[in-house]
Amino acid sequence: MAARTTRRTPAAKSRLVAVGAIAVAATLLVTGCGDQTKDSGDTGSTSAAPLADKLPQSIRDKGVVKVGSDIAYAPVEFKDDSGKVVGIDPDLAAAMGKQLGVTFEFENGTFDTLITGLRSKRYDVAMSAMTDTKDRQEGIDAETGKKVGEGVDFVDYFTAGVSIYTKKGDDQGIKTWADLCGKKVVLQRGTVSEDLAKAENEKCPAGKKIAIEAFDNDQQAQTRLRAGGANAGSSDFPVAAYAVKTSGGGKDFELVGEQVEAAPYGIAVAKSNTELRDALKAALDALIENGEYQKIMDKWGVAEGSIDKATINGGK
Repeated sequence: MAARTTRRTPAAKSRLVAVGAIAVAATLLVTGCGDQTKDSGDTGSTSAAPLADKLPQSIRDKGVVKVGSDIAYAPVEFKDDSGKVVGIDPDLAAAMGKQLGVTFEFENGTFDTLITGLRSKRYDVAMSAMTDTKDRQEGIDAETGKKVGEGVDFVDYFTAGVSIYTKKGDDQGIKTWADLCGKKVVLQRGTVSEDLAKAENEKCPAGKKIAIEAFDNDQQAQTRLRAGGANAGSSDFPVAAYAVKTSGGGKDFELVGEQVEAAPYGIAVAKSNTELRDALKAALDALIENGEYQKIMDKWGVAEGSIDKATINGGK
């Protein structure tokens, strides 16, 4: 499930918000075991879609792209009050589905298992505010430096950095990561936020280390901070900004300091699936050109993270 140095680790997320109209042809439903969330709308036949011929034949035959996602990361992907899956990623996926003539089916999973699910072919892609990093591209565990898989390719579609937030009116002088020394921070496990906290901890003086409490998802971290169980929280900028805007009607949290280490979010695809990777890039470029991409960014208030061209493996 972290402005999501900004980025999530290979086995994790590095997980960055005005309303524009966008025609989303499908309704996302949670169905079946594994909390699968399917876009059940009619995207049209593949033969009628402008970019259908770019897809692998196996996916054209199925008419479905299976998406692994940690659906608890508002506003990137989350469930609204009715249980419908909404957010930046589902909107982009629905729009890409129109270009490619297929349905994108979202299946919920914890962030740090998404690349494993991609490797086992449970998913065709992982789309979950995942930061594109060289480590992930090469299958390197960022914490140990060891090779853990063949890596993945990314189709980059957004830029975000990591932010810190505190309870509103109680920033405790926290403005930078160094200010967290001697304090407790809550965050999502496997994210770039966790990487940054661990890196900063090595710089803290003895007796003033950062107490890091990591959760399965960002909402749990927010709940902990809201209850007074920590001094600060950290996540990707769009997620932190959305929490500040919406939690408690905007009365629970405030952003502190500046977002750091902006980096691209990417759709992860298996190294062997270059045809699907290139089809996704073509679909994103078409959305950028026809204006649908910017409508989605404006709708969710994340225009500052917009890109002007889809890129493959642009992460550093």
